[in-house]
Amino acid sequence: MNNMTHYMELLAQNQPWNLIIFMAIPVICAETLAITELMILFKRNFTGTARKINKITGIFAGFYFLGIFIYLFINAVMPLTTTGGWRGIADVIAVGFYLLGVVPLLGISLLELGLISANKNETDKLKLHAIFVGIFLVVAHIAMIFGMLNPELMSIGTDMPM
Repeated sequence: MNNMTHYMELLAQNQPWNLIIFMAIPVICAETLAITELMILFKRNFTGTARKINKITGIFAGFYFLGIFIYLFINAVMPLTTTGGWRGIADVIAVGFYLLGVVPLLGISLLELGLISANKNETDKLKLHAIFVGIFLVVAHIAMIFGMLNPELMSIGTDMPM
């Protein structure tokens, strides 16, 4: 068995491009959203520069990650599933939680475009926006933690070193 999850293998291949495309851009977007979200929450300025950056980043991040989701689902998840190529539960959790990031990020995009919660006031939209940011941070960190594990540690039938 390979001692690296497919998550880490993806980031390690084609340096530095895969790292930039699959990790740096989504993380920079998430950090930008989190920081500007805090600025908006503290200042309650719904029209300032932080809000504009937050809105543009939110729309971009959701559709960017949707592209990543579609690409990886077709080129990684489907082939790994049909050929039995997964490297254990840690591998599945890492890739699965990484791909789950599409839900909150696309939610932010749809919220920013007025396609969901259009009838809510700015405070309610900001609450939902912050919830989406929080969910993305949680699923991304779960993906990173399990992605960095040696998948053999969670495989059934292997001895775990003490």
